[in-house]
Amino acid sequence: MSASRAVPAFLFTLVLALTACGPADEGDGTGATDPTDAPTDGAATDGGGNGDGETTRLTIATGGTGGVYFPLGGGLAQELSENLDGVEATAQETSASVDNMLLIGTGDADVAFVLGDTAADAVEGRGTDFEGNAIDACTLGILYSNYTQLVTTPDSGIESVADLAGRRVSLGAPGSGTEVIAIRILEAAGIDPDADIDRSQLLVDETVDGLRDGTIDAGFWSGGLPTGALVDLASAGELALVPTAEYTSDLADEYGPFYLEREIPADTYDGVDEAVPTVVVPNVLVVNTSMDEELQRQITQVLFEQKDDLVDVHPAASELDAATAGEVEFMDVCPGAQAYYDEAG
Repeated sequence: MSASRAVPAFLFTLVLALTACGPADEGDGTGATDPTDAPTDGAATDGGGNGDGETTRLTIATGGTGGVYFPLGGGLAQELSENLDGVEATAQETSASVDNMLLIGTGDADVAFVLGDTAADAVEGRGTDFEGNAIDACTLGILYSNYTQLVTTPDSGIESVADLAGRRVSLGAPGSGTEVIAIRILEAAGIDPDADIDRSQLLVDETVDGLRDGTIDAGFWSGGLPTGALVDLASAGELALVPTAEYTSDLADEYGPFYLEREIPADTYDGVDEAVPTVVVPNVLVVNTSMDEELQRQITQVLFEQKDDLVDVHPAASELDAATAGEVEFMDVCPGAQAYYDEAG
């Protein structure tokens, strides 16, 4: 498991200022503002915190500093700290989904942002990372969707997943949800990710650098729209997107209903003037099943009642919807979260 770093909510301004130029994993780096700049009404939720004068410390596992998970996790940490009496939350930089589920399993993180397919693998104890090591976790709900973005350059000659055979391809950072979905798409296309491509494991900014200097031909990225590093590549006329949606049904049939088909809208990136159908995976907020049910409910309540503040941190939070967030087919919804949804409904 890779090293991780905890960042208190009140230090988030400094951290983002120093690291904003380094897009990483699970989400995009555009539209993100300093989460400490988000307005808050300061209103405490009913029954917030432990109420006994002691401090409840929560660690939120996020992702790399350039993705959605990191700023949004920082924003959530601040909202929990400000709106729940006796709660002090911090955001922790990680390698994202796989790393985050392992941290939930060991108790080194209390709350985690995770891609749905990785979360499902973890609770079922399947796949390379979790075989024989099922994680006791439940979800507080669906957050927003990650779009699989298979990127290349206009002159690469790559127009389909099948065209990746024999080429130099980045599958995303080790321990990331991008890596998981990239491997599964390649296998669905009949491509062995170890034998049939020249495989790299790069962060999104490294993928962009590789495309620019010609050391790779294509790269996978799973994140929100648009992604900052890809915006920069597109603005120079060096980006093309490859559709992946034809493999959605194969992935859903083999692994579960968390694989969906949507389109990356036309003009999301400069020079990409047609919609690109692709595989989409929902992001979920996850906790260990041992978490107190009332705390589960309170965290869920803050997540949705402070939505406007979180949107100010990153626009991906605009997808938060309490009416549908509890409709999760691939893992259990935490009882405390379900209690909130029942009340809100």
